[in-house]
Amino acid sequence: MDRALKKVVIDAGHGGEDPGTIANGITEKDYTLKISEYIHNRLDEMGIPNELSRDSDVTLDSDSRPSKIQSFYGNGEDVLVVSNHINAGGGDGAEVIYALRNTDTFSSKIAKELETAGQNVRKYYQRRLPSNPAKDYYYIMRDTPNNETVIVEYGFADSSGDDVNQIKNNWEDLAEAVTKAIVEYAGGTYQAPADSNYYTVKSGDSLWSISKKFGLTVDELKQANNLTSNLLSIGQNLFIPEKETDVTTGEYIVKSGDTLYAIAQKYGTTVDNLKSINNLTTDSLSIGQILKVPTEDEQTDTNTYIVKSGDTLYAIANKHNTTVDKIKSLNNLTSNTLSIGQVLKIPSQSNTSNNTYTVKSGDTLYAIANKYNTTVDELKKLNNLTSNTLSIGQTLKIPRSTSSYVTYTVKNGDNLYSIAREFGTTVSAITMLNNLSTTVLSIGQKLLLP
Repeated sequence: MDRALKKVVIDAGHGGEDPGTIANGITEKDYTLKISEYIHNRLDEMGIPNELSRDSDVTLDSDSRPSKIQSFYGNGEDVLVVSNHINAGGGDGAEVIYALRNTDTFSSKIAKELETAGQNVRKYYQRRLPSNPAKDYYYIMRDTPNNETVIVEYGFADSSGDDVNQIKNNWEDLAEAVTKAIVEYAGGTYQAPADSNYYTVKSGDSLWSISKKFGLTVDELKQANNLTSNLLSIGQNLFIPEKETDVTTGEYIVKSGDTLYAIAQKYGTTVDNLKSINNLTTDSLSIGQILKVPTEDEQTDTNTYIVKSGDTLYAIANKHNTTVDKIKSLNNLTSNTLSIGQVLKIPSQSNTSNNTYTVKSGDTLYAIANKYNTTVDELKKLNNLTSNTLSIGQTLKIPRSTSSYVTYTVKNGDNLYSIAREFGTTVSAITMLNNLSTTVLSIGQKLLLP
């Protein structure tokens, strides 16, 4: 007989009259609800019995929350309680706290998956009540007796590091990481999202065959999954990094979810043209298939951009040094409404003499000018600034002629793919600029970025 699945209660921290932490455009109660609903829906897909402590913006105090949690499945040891939170205090990274009555098995599993998703983990630990060290510090643990209760702090809303961007832009990746840990610990079989960049290992697979299938090297696949050996297990889920394609080579490797229409839009061509130059008789594609695509000389004077969660036309236009009207005109848009995954044509900036920089917490004009080998006056003049005041998320133009290269220090969880995406470049460009012979990076390593 199969072992019974553990039951799960997902607790969205704070809510209603209690907003929790508020900083850098992040309100804790809103993000904990989004994260909790995401996990709830994913657990439903995989058949893990689960409930939400709240599914709307309601207030749950220290008395009603524990009783609500235990109203679903009782106070048995086969019940997992995952309380989602956003931290404060100026640190950087995730934390996982587990109850004094439990081992660290579940919390360490969550921490490992968060690291794999790209978030650095400060620690997983227990915390005791100062007035009575025999009790847990947090009421959510004290008042859910026998349940296996953990608190997941996904990052710091007031971080001076990369947590703010992680929370705003990558919260779904972090929620998916916790989902994976829950499913496997609860005794279920984890299945990656249908539209994700994951591959589930099947009988007969090897790192070499999977790497070949996706146009990668074994080292690239191991690096992306933090693997230290070549051993695989059936059912294991591997992250497949996007293969950067240099359009001057005229080749594109088909990924999961690709269509001829999407590829044609990406390269500024048509489906008929793609079918013609590849001798295709149908619109069907297979993962790993290599397509010929128009080279840079054959493409129109546009780039493309894929809309992500939270994007607006204003933000996209600002990022690409263009205007909302130009993007709408180029894409025949009649409204400002966007959909996630939508492909937009972006006016080419090939003739511009400027780079851009997005202001982060702690930045000053002096520090930015120093970083890009320019002056405060030049920055203010180029950006029409009348004062030295900056706001987080503000986009500044940087003189290209004086900026040279950006120096980046590798952090825990970084890989060439994530760095390339963050700085709007490619893996091949970073590799060539730094004379790298491998994709393996070390923490503290200095990289030059275009």
